[in-house]
Amino acid sequence: MPADNRLKIMLAIIASAIIAIFSIDPIAQDPAYHNFADQRRIFDIANFFNVLSSLPLIIIGAMGIRLLVLHKATGGLAELQAMYLAFFVGVFLTGFGSAYYHYQPGNQTLLWDRLPMTIVFTALFSAIVGEYISTRLAWKFFIPLLILGIASVIYWYATELNGHGDLRAYVLVQFLPVLLIPLILWLFDSKLDNDKYIWGIIGVYTASKLMELFDVELYSIVGLLSGHSLKHLVAAFGTLIFYWSLRERR
Repeated sequence: MPADNRLKIMLAIIASAIIAIFSIDPIAQDPAYHNFADQRRIFDIANFFNVLSSLPLIIIGAMGIRLLVLHKATGGLAELQAMYLAFFVGVFLTGFGSAYYHYQPGNQTLLWDRLPMTIVFTALFSAIVGEYISTRLAWKFFIPLLILGIASVIYWYATELNGHGDLRAYVLVQFLPVLLIPLILWLFDSKLDNDKYIWGIIGVYTASKLMELFDVELYSIVGLLSGHSLKHLVAAFGTLIFYWSLRERR
């Protein structure tokens, strides 16, 4: 299929998603979202395991930053190093934001959890565009997407303060890349080998969202950890896969 047609398919999906999400009523943050299954206080730390399970994100984020600062990311493209670095900076900050939020769940702390996550989503998507489609196109997208991602969280928080919360823009930032990245992998050929790493990230992220969805059920089955704590650990493993990809691909 000609590249122009493949890009048209992607643009059609993006346009359809934008029209669909903004054709529905604003989505306010459900207060029940903050009511996690595991609320145990240990060592005087509220929601102990949800806080503790955020630590691997900080560790892997730091590992990725070190890899890139030392110019050892031989499994990536030189033109995309800034995007790889932004990804791991976002992961590192997400670990702190997540721990802060789970220590005291609420919209005010959730803001600091979601802000760095938008850096992770937009940096990863831009990097995939660069690896599979065009590094030049990736750089055209990267900064605008980064700004839009951060703006989507600030907009949500501002609307919550005004009593009419609206998560629609943030929903696009979080879930549209999940739809587009598999399509990019299917339609385009990477400049690097071993697609299995990127497919692995997609699979692990999907599993983490399912664990979040079944927070209570998994807590009743596993006992020690809730679905939300497991989500943190599995999501951290997804970032570790990307770290491995930047060391092993050629």
